[in-house]
Amino acid sequence: MARVDPRNSTQYWWDRHLSGLSLLCADFTTHEYPPHTHDALVVAVTERGGSVVKSRGQVQDAQASTMFVFNPTEPHAGWMGWSERWQYRAMYLTESALDRVADGLGIDAIPYFMRNLFGDPDLIQAFLAMHRAIEEGRDVFHERELLIGSFGTLFLRHGSGGSCIKRAPRDEVLVARVQARIEAEYASDLRLEDLATSVGLTTFQLIGLFKRTVGLTPHAYLTQVRLNVACRYLRRAAAPAEVATAVGFYDQSALNKHFKRCYGITPLQFARAAAA
Repeated sequence: MARVDPRNSTQYWWDRHLSGLSLLCADFTTHEYPPHTHDALVVAVTERGGSVVKSRGQVQDAQASTMFVFNPTEPHAGWMGWSERWQYRAMYLTESALDRVADGLGIDAIPYFMRNLFGDPDLIQAFLAMHRAIEEGRDVFHERELLIGSFGTLFLRHGSGGSCIKRAPRDEVLVARVQARIEAEYASDLRLEDLATSVGLTTFQLIGLFKRTVGLTPHAYLTQVRLNVACRYLRRAAAPAEVATAVGFYDQSALNKHFKRCYGITPLQFARAAAA
């Protein structure tokens, strides 16, 4: 991770395990971007405050309820304008990263964006969740699910041209096969792409199939399986740290986070209640 910290701003950059994908987390009080381009598809979402962005001859406000998307090599500029602060997150996908996203979506041509500004609340929240998950860098399965799901939705709703993204069939047999594998291999380093390939689907199709058939994403289903097994271990007085490793969580803090979110108590509290 590289950090640039001038007096009036803070920027953090990440280059993640997906080749060609970079992330930016910026917090400005005074700043101006002159007209420039990127050799990448750019998606930027404001978290706090805002700025003024100029592209295609239009001047538009970047606010917390907006998302900006710039096609590769598309000129744009930005400055503080009306706001005293501009806190935002951005993603940059060069050709190699776009190729991986396209593969996960089952397409061979990325769409073009005829507009730069989009007000799409649930998609904006999805991109913020994805950015934070990749920043955290602790769950590759979850990162890939959010990446492919978010870009698939972005392309379907707002992209023009490109290849057609095929939705998954409603096939309970395929779902059952993936569920069986998750239940058998929950503690291993499962890969979302491998699960999809094993039943002849794209990653995007597998995500959609689980949502429509199971009511959970593949990652949420995997997490639930791990928590169910964790409960059995905790009833036997196993130490939470050992349980986390045994069921496939990154570490004990990951177990604690998911356990409390699902059950409202920590693993240790659950163990003590079971012992009583």
